[in-house]
Amino acid sequence: MKFTAEQIAGILEGKVVGNPKAEVFKLSKIEEGTKGSLTFLSNPKYSNFIYSTEATITIVNDSFIPESDIKTTLIKVEDAYLSFSKLLEFYDKAKKASKVGIEQPSVISDNVVYGNDFFLGSFSYIGKNVTIGNNVKIYSNSVIGDNVQIGDNVSIFAGARIYSETIIGSYCEIHSGVIIGADGFGFAPNKDGTFSKIPQIGNVIIEDHVDIGSNTTIDRATMGATIIRKGVKLDNQIQIAHNVEIGENTVIAAQTGVAGSTKIGKNCMIGGQVGIAGHLIIGNNVRIQAQSGIGKNIKDDEIIQGSPAFGYNDYSKSYVHFKNLPKIVGELEDLKKTINKNN
Repeated sequence: MKFTAEQIAGILEGKVVGNPKAEVFKLSKIEEGTKGSLTFLSNPKYSNFIYSTEATITIVNDSFIPESDIKTTLIKVEDAYLSFSKLLEFYDKAKKASKVGIEQPSVISDNVVYGNDFFLGSFSYIGKNVTIGNNVKIYSNSVIGDNVQIGDNVSIFAGARIYSETIIGSYCEIHSGVIIGADGFGFAPNKDGTFSKIPQIGNVIIEDHVDIGSNTTIDRATMGATIIRKGVKLDNQIQIAHNVEIGENTVIAAQTGVAGSTKIGKNCMIGGQVGIAGHLIIGNNVRIQAQSGIGKNIKDDEIIQGSPAFGYNDYSKSYVHFKNLPKIVGELEDLKKTINKNN
């Protein structure tokens, strides 16, 4: 795809300084810009590169004034970083919009309904009684189980597995290797030491504007639903167990595990490799630092760290002493020897 400076400025509501007909067809860092590339400048640390970059077009803040001659065409906007992000989103949507139709071989079962601009990649399977909205893209080697509902403007990338009865809202992105709706980890112990499986008859509900990273797994509920609320962003390789509920606009980083029936509030930020025990209530606006272990309920607005986790400020103070523990112990031993000698 090629875009002119004039077209890009129109998308970003910006102003062209230079050649409005300058064309770009690729993206680059400002220090690696080449002819035909588009870049941006927002961090003052990189300002010197704008005088040497070979990029054809550069997005800059309105406040930027060149101190010497430049070769690149400028597009001036209020916020260069946000505008570049907006442009990436526009480009991504444009690429996806070009994917339409049903590739073969693929299987579409009975009573499947899908909307306009539907794309189904080769070697994919759609089960019975599935409802799919407009502008949905399901890429190759994906499996959609029976009775699944999918809203509008959803992308399901290659190799995803959506089990039966799952409900997915609109404007969601589900990346490669994601498994939604596998059985929750439910087993009852028997007297002889064996385990009997507890049937998992619930489902998973994914609300609108949810992003799910590659190889993340979300288990179906034992009864009722595992619920991922509107605006949630999940990184790669996360485990969400049965009957968990994650509140609106919460973000969770990679390799975190949430055990069964825990409720996480709105607008939380959870770092990588966090372990959260089952049947807990995590409040709203909570911040959990990476590698923390959560074994008790957390109130709204808390910032915590550690394993078991406790207040972030207390943890930071404690850690200063912890890393000096050998020195502190040595000083205590010396002090004991001095006291014993004086006695």
